[in-house]
Amino acid sequence: MESELRDVISNLPGNPGIYRFLDKEDRLIYVGKAKDLKKRVSSYFSKQVGQNRKTLKLVSEIRKIEYTITPTEYDALLLENTFIKQYQPKYNILLKDDKTFPFICILNERFPRVISTRKFIAGAGEYFGPYTSAGSMQNVLELLRRLYTIRTCNLQLSQENIEHQKFKVCLEFHIGNCKGPCVGLLSEENYMEEIRQARKVIKGDLSEIWELYETEMKTAASKLEFEKAAVFKRRLELLEKFRSKNTVVNRSLTNVNIITIGSDEHSAWVNLMQIKEGAVIYSRNKEIVKKLEETNEEILANAYTILTQEAPFKNKEVYSNIVFQHGPEVELTLPKIGDKKRLVDLSLANAETIREKKEADKKLQKEDVLILINAKKDLRLQTTPRAIECFDNSNLQGTNAVASMVRFENGKLLKSEYRHFNIKTVEGPDDFASMREIVGRRYTRLLNEGKPMPDLIIVDGGKGQLSAACEALKSLGIYGSIPIIGIAKNLEEIFFPEDPLPLLLGKRSSTLRLIQQLRNEAHRFGITFHRKKRNKALLEDGSIKIPGIGQETLLLLLKHYRSMKKVLSADFSELSKLVGESKARKILSTASQLDNKKGA
Repeated sequence: MESELRDVISNLPGNPGIYRFLDKEDRLIYVGKAKDLKKRVSSYFSKQVGQNRKTLKLVSEIRKIEYTITPTEYDALLLENTFIKQYQPKYNILLKDDKTFPFICILNERFPRVISTRKFIAGAGEYFGPYTSAGSMQNVLELLRRLYTIRTCNLQLSQENIEHQKFKVCLEFHIGNCKGPCVGLLSEENYMEEIRQARKVIKGDLSEIWELYETEMKTAASKLEFEKAAVFKRRLELLEKFRSKNTVVNRSLTNVNIITIGSDEHSAWVNLMQIKEGAVIYSRNKEIVKKLEETNEEILANAYTILTQEAPFKNKEVYSNIVFQHGPEVELTLPKIGDKKRLVDLSLANAETIREKKEADKKLQKEDVLILINAKKDLRLQTTPRAIECFDNSNLQGTNAVASMVRFENGKLLKSEYRHFNIKTVEGPDDFASMREIVGRRYTRLLNEGKPMPDLIIVDGGKGQLSAACEALKSLGIYGSIPIIGIAKNLEEIFFPEDPLPLLLGKRSSTLRLIQQLRNEAHRFGITFHRKKRNKALLEDGSIKIPGIGQETLLLLLKHYRSMKKVLSADFSELSKLVGESKARKILSTASQLDNKKGA
C-alpha cells in the first residue's frame, strides 16, 4: 500500500459516512457506506487473506481515497445511492430494470383523455403504474370506460373550437360512451369531476368511490328516481366485480410496501410491491449484478432506497423476507403466517421470475447451439453456421419483380439486417438472372464496406437458382469461401453446388426446420414488399382521376379490374356490388365525360 493511502486511512474519522475509491486516472471505481469509516476502509487493506479475487482486484486499482461524513448510517446509504446513480462506478452493484411496463396516463389537456402508454414524456400528463401486466392495466381502463364517459378522440377541444362548432358528435356519443364535450353538451366542470373520480379508481382508492355511489343511489331512490338509482347500482356492481377480481388478500391491508430478495453467487433479484385495499397496485422487479461480496441485506437496503423513489406511493409499513437497514420512517415486519406472509411469498415469487427467465434463456441458447451444431453436421460444413443469410425472389406473372434477404444470427432472426431488392438488370420473369443479380449486389456491398460474410447462404430454389447464385459468388472471387445451398419447394430437397444428388433430411430434422423457417421468412418478407410495390404501380396506372373516389377505393377497383381502362368500361350493377351505387355513378360519369371528349 502506498504511503499516501496509508496516511489517509490513519487520519480517517470513526464517524458514519461514505468512502470513495479512485484509480490512477482519478476515475471513481467504488463507493461504499460505513458506520465507522476508519474501520471499514482499513479492512480492505488489512484483510488481504480470505478476500475474493474481485475485492483484491479493486484494492490493486485504488490510488486515491475520498470520504464524506454523514449524521447517521442511513444518511450514508442515501448519499451512497446518489453517487452510484451519478457516476456508475464499475465495482458497485448495478441495478438492471425489467422490461418497459405500460402506464396509464391522464393527459394534460382540456377535457383530458385517459390513455395507456409505454413511453414517459415529462409534462405530458399524470402517469400511473407501471403495470406488470398489460391485461391488468386493460382491466382498469375497461372499468373506467364503463363507469365514466371519458372521450377517446384526439380533437383539440379549445373553447374557441367548440363555440365555432368545428366538430360533430361521433359514434361514441350515439352509443352512450361520450357525452359530447366537443359540441358543448358537457361542461368542463362536470367532465373534470369524472376525471377526479377516475383518478381515484386508478390509484386504487375504491372505498371513497363506493361510498359516493352508494350515497347517490340511496338519494335517487328516496326521490323515486329509480332509473338514476339503477345507474349507480350498476356502477356498484362493476366496482364489486373489479375488487373481487383484483383483491389478493384481506382488504384491510392497505398502504403497504412489500420488498423481497433472492440471490445466487453472481446476482440478486428484488421485487417491490405496493398494496392498497388488499390489491396489488404496483409491482417492479430489479436484477442486481454483484460486483464484490455484497450481502443480501446490503443489496436490499440499496434497492429499497432506489425502488421507493421510483414508486408512486410512500408507504410507512413494510413487509420483507429479511431484515435490512432502513430509515426511521419505515416500520419493517417479517411476517411468518397469515395474509401478510402470503404477500411476502407473492412478492418473492415475482422476484424469482427474473431467475427463471434467465434459466429459460440459457436453456434456449443451449438448444439453439445444438441446432446449429446439428446443421454443421447435416450440411457437411467446416464451421458452425452462426450467421446465415437466405434469399428469395417474388413476382406476379413477371410484373414488379423484387427480391428479399433475411439474416439469422446466433439463434435469432435479425430483422435490422433484412434487405429488400428491386430487380434492376433483368426484364421479364427470369428467376435465375434475378437471383444472380441480388446475390452479386449483396456481397459486392459487404466486400466494399468491409463487413463480415455469413457462415452459410441459402437460396430459395433448386439447381437453377443455386447455380445462378454461385455464378455471382464466382464473379466476386469468393466462391468456395462461403458455403451455399438451395432448397427446392416440392420435396424440400437440399442442393449443393456441383453435386447432382440432393440431400433429403427427415421431416423432424432440426436442420430442415431451421432452413424452412428462414426460407418462409424470406418469402413472407419479399411478398410484403412485392404487394406494396404492386399496389403503388396500380395507383399510378394512367393519369385519369375520378372525382370523389379515394385511394383505397381506387386500389380496390384496380385490384379487381387490373387496369383503369377496364374500370371505366365496367357495368353499373357490377360496380355497385363492389363499391356501392353512389361511387359507381361517379365512375360512370367520369367515363361518360371522357367519351364525350374523345367524340369531340
